[in-house]
This record gives sequence, C-alpha cells and structure tokens, in this order.
Amino acid sequence: MKSLEKNISLRISECDFCNTWRPGAILTELQEIAGAHSAALGNGREELLRSGLAWVVSRLELRMDRYPVSGETVSLKTFHRPHRHRFFPRFFILRDEAGRVIGRGSSLWLLMDLETRQSVNADRLASAMPDNSDLPEPLPLPGSIRSLSAPEKVIPWQALYTDLDPNGHVNNTKYADWLCNALGIDCMAAHQLSSLTIHFNSEVRPGQPLSLHLRQEENCVQLIGMHEEKPAFEIGALLVPRP
Repeated sequence: MKSLEKNISLRISECDFCNTWRPGAILTELQEIAGAHSAALGNGREELLRSGLAWVVSRLELRMDRYPVSGETVSLKTFHRPHRHRFFPRFFILRDEAGRVIGRGSSLWLLMDLETRQSVNADRLASAMPDNSDLPEPLPLPGSIRSLSAPEKVIPWQALYTDLDPNGHVNNTKYADWLCNALGIDCMAAHQLSSLTIHFNSEVRPGQPLSLHLRQEENCVQLIGMHEEKPAFEIGALLVPRP
C-alpha cells in the first residue's frame, strides 16, 4: 500500500465561527490518516508500543488554497517518501468533491523512545516500507521560518488537559489552535491562514510553563513558544483576507 486515501464529511464541531474548517481540525485529520497508513504498513501505534516506541512529528507545513465548510466532503490522500537519516517524510493532498486540490501538506517524522524521550534509528522500519521514490511531492519539505522584527506580544501559557495526547505531551495538532487563539477572534474573523509551518523543537509536557511570543508584520506571523529561555516550538504563517 504505497498510499492511503479516504473521504470525510466535515462536521460543525470541526469548523470555526465562520463555518470554515479549523486549521487544528485539518491537522487532526492529517494525523489520523497518517496513523492509519502507518498501521496498514505494519508500523502503526499498536505495533510500535510493543517496542516502547511512538511516531512524533518534527516539522510540518500546510498550505490551503481554499477552506471548505461544514457539510462538504473532502478527500485526503497521504503517502511517505524514502527516509532521510532518521527522518521519515510524509505528504498529504486534500481535494474537494469535484476532485480539485484545495490543500497540500508535508511533514517530517521521527521514532521516539517513550522511556528515554529520544529519537531512535529506524532503518529496520524503513527497509520494510514500499519504495515511493516515484511519487511526486506535492510541495517541498517544511523549510525555515522567517524571523520577524516587529514588536512582540508575550502571553503566559500552559498546556491544558485538552492539549495532551497518549504520548504524554501536547499533541502536534494543538499548536495551530494556539496560534489562532493568540491571533484573536477579530483577526481570525477577517483572515485565514494560507500557509502554516511548525517546527517542533522539544516536546511540551504537562505542567510545563511557557510564554508565547507573537510577532506580526503585515500578512506574516511568527509565534515562538519559550520554555526556560529555549524555543520549544516555532510557527510561521501567512494570513490572507477571508473571501
């Protein structure tokens, strides 16, 4: 199984107050289909847990050409590409009911030892996965995030119950919610995220104090989550007016 595809019907609970698919809800669906494809390849969560391992995402990029609304059916497709050192590239394509591409995603994944919380060598898994080197990449792998020089807004922050997942840290899908919440209702009422890049530098655990540092220059946004004067994560995004 070189790729996996599924259709989903968007529920109201997955949409924002403008009735468009929330970025965090999109990332949740991407995570779920990635997990389902990994399971079909024999390296899903249940299989990895037997060895004390879990998949974690290191970098992620999402680009949306159009945000669908509740009730629409969206097709999601995912596939991996040959691993690079310890990194496993995975890509996503989102299409509407007419088959038009409305979004694309790219990501880099690692295997984490749940006891040491460190990444581990995964050559054995890589050798058992099908060769997808012939599949075209819908966009480049996540790159660097532009540093902004605008005055920053600092927000004290801490992970809450709803942010955490079974791996014992903040789930990767929650950082998009944090960005939208930091930007605020007025901003999100007038704008959408046309692109979103996240670097996950270190996991955020329960009870870990953070400060969110938000900068914005015209349509460019940067959000850094700091813990003990070190960046735990960094987000870069582009805003466009809502249609």
